Amino acid sequence: MAVRVSSAEWKGTLKEGAGTMKLGSGAYEGPFTYASRFESGKGTNPEELIGAAHAGCYSMFLSALLSNKGFVPTIRTTATVHLEAGSTITLIELDTEATVPEIDEATFQQLAEDAKKGCPVSKALAGPEIRLKAKLVK
Repeated sequence: MAVRVSSAEWKGTLKEGAGTMKLGSGAYEGPFTYASRFESGKGTNPEELIGAAHAGCYSMFLSALLSNKGFVPTIRTTATVHLEAGSTITLIELDTEATVPEIDEATFQQLAEDAKKGCPVSKALAGPEIRLKAKLVK
């Protein structure tokens, strides 16, 4: 079983504070702020990282489904994550384009839908158990 770890640190109030998010692999570390999350400020935000994770997972899962049927695809996916007022993710739009030689439209559409339902990130965003350990450090 693969276990992945990422971390974040936030200093200050919601609007005036700032933070850093870091992937455990070291492949990415970057700043985020209120403005980068809820406005158009410089830096990243959790929703952007969720979108990247979802696009990557979906593309790989669709590739696996296609490969299992003997196809060799090239897949490009964009995930648009909608964060509404009140801090609720209300919609994730997956927009994928694939080059798959010798596949018919119906088979491709069915496998694309199966990938949407089956990729681990899609499943996680549907509501996994979340466990919390909280420690107050004084």
